[in-house]
Parts: sequence; structure tokens; C-alpha cells
Amino acid sequence: MNTTSMTTTLPVTEKKPASGLSANFIYKYRQMLVLPVLFIVASLVFYVMAPGFATADNLVNVARQSVYLLIVSLGQLIVLVVGGLDLSVGAIAALTSVAAALVMASMMAAMPDSPWLAIAAGSAVGFAVGAVFGLINGVGMAVMRIPPFMMTLGMSSVLFGITLFISGGVPVYGLPDVLGEVFGFGEFMGIPIPSLVALLLILITYGLLEWSRFGRHVYATGGNQRAADLSGIRTKRVIIQAFVICGVFASLTGLLLTARLGTGEANVGVTLPLESIAACVIAGVSLAGGVGRVFAVVVGTLLIMLVQNGLNLMQVGAYASTMTIGLILILAMALSRK
Repeated sequence: MNTTSMTTTLPVTEKKPASGLSANFIYKYRQMLVLPVLFIVASLVFYVMAPGFATADNLVNVARQSVYLLIVSLGQLIVLVVGGLDLSVGAIAALTSVAAALVMASMMAAMPDSPWLAIAAGSAVGFAVGAVFGLINGVGMAVMRIPPFMMTLGMSSVLFGITLFISGGVPVYGLPDVLGEVFGFGEFMGIPIPSLVALLLILITYGLLEWSRFGRHVYATGGNQRAADLSGIRTKRVIIQAFVICGVFASLTGLLLTARLGTGEANVGVTLPLESIAACVIAGVSLAGGVGRVFAVVVGTLLIMLVQNGLNLMQVGAYASTMTIGLILILAMALSRK
């Protein structure tokens, strides 16, 4: 009689190698790692290849130049979180610059001894431009159901046409000297006035999104508009308010750039749409809505300006700088994709 012996084989539990654990960690948290990795890599590259990059004066200059893009990016953040997109921020800034400059120049010609009155009137017109066209964008998306890409792209074309029409394609001169002295190059306790304005807006935007009912409604609307509707949130109003805030922020940028340049310019906001969206996407803001944080956008904006500054120091042309920003945007999207 043949006896068949049976052997029981116990399963062997293999330990994952440390490298596998590291790879899994990187893959799982890659969305959080994109921004700091890009920032560190860019800093190291320019530290080695760009003369004078790491000097204190240059870093202060980067922070000063970041103000204008940062303000627009904060407005873009709110719109993106609510589930929208605003490609008209550059056109709003340009129209604000020209319209405000025309009002200021006219009032200075009529009342040369009242520069602050001219600044107040011009600023009021500028903010009205941002609020009105932000309102139109919001109504187009929320009420008329026009996709935000098409709505704001079309609005951008309309606004640039209006800007060129009222300016004749030439800069607007005759602004009050005090405008540039205070809001262009002025300082308070050693800190540039535009930087203080940007810092204030960072705190305001953080408070709006993180601590207010409006912020909770913005995240809820962007995360799932249908669910937000069913929970009683007036999502259409939230979307319109988000676009109005974005428009006002773009107008503020236009006013500050006008003070910096000393003239009303029709081309001040040409690169703002791409750069503001890039700053937000690099910072982990979802184009689908519902995700995004203020301080990450601040770092994303600094990264954009850091790259532009480093390329300038390396004497790389403006076209290459634009290409690099586009490549960073594509890379950030690819790495953060779920």
C-alpha cells in the first residue's frame, strides 16, 4: 500500500522593502509634495546658475514684484474653489487702469489742487469696473449656465476691445504724482505700501474662506453644487459673489499697477490669467472646485515669480519665461492627477 505524504506549506509574509514604502508614500501624497518639491528644485537651480539670485536685495525684489500677481491669484482661488474659472482678470485690470487713469487725468486738469479727490474718483470707477464685470461673469455662469471658460474668455475679448477703444491704444498720462509716490513706491515702516495691501488681502481672503459662512458655502458649492442646493445653500448667489470678489481684486491690481507705472496702460494684464491659474493649480487648487487653500496659493505665486526672476538673471528671453511657466503648469497637473 502506497502512502502519499502531504506537505502543508505555510504562507510566507514578505516584508515590503523600505524603498517600496517610500514610493507608496510619495505616490499617495504627491499632490501635497508637488509645490514644495518644485519650489526647492527651482531655488537650487537658480542658486547655482543665476548670479545674484540668493542676495537679500533680489529676494526682496521678488517679494515686491509678487504683489500684483498674488492679489489676482487670491481672487482666482475663490472662483476656482466655487467651481468656476476667470480668464478675464487681465482684461479687467487693463480696463481698470485705463478708465481710472482717464478719470484722474480729467479731474487733475480741472482741479489741479485736489489730487486725492482725483485718486478717490478714479479708484471708485476702477472698482466699479471690477464689480460690474465680475457680476456679469457670475450671472453668466450661475444663471445662464454658460461654461465659465467660454463666459470669461468671451468677456476678456469684449473688455480688451473696450479698453483699446477708450484709450486709443496709447498710454494715459496726467495722473497725480502722489498716486505713484504713495501707492506705487511708498513705504510704511520700511514695508512697501503694495506689500501691505497684499498682506491685508491675504488675511481677508483667509478669513473669508476658512472662518466665514460664505467660505463654507463656497467649498460646499464647488464640491457638489447639487448637494449644496439640496442643503439650502443659495449656490447661484455664492457663485455670483465669488466672481464679483475676483473682479474687484483684479481691479485693485490694475490700480496698483497704474500707480507703479504712472500711466494708464491697455496691456498691463496680458499675462495675469495664465499666471494666476498656474499659481493656483501649482498650489493644489482643483479645477473641478471644492479644494484650495490661501497660504498654498501664496507659495505658488512666489514660485512663479521666483522662476521669472531667475530666468531674467540668467538673461533668458521673455518668451522662454512664458514657456517655462506653461511647462510648470503642465507638470503640476500631471503630478497631482489622481
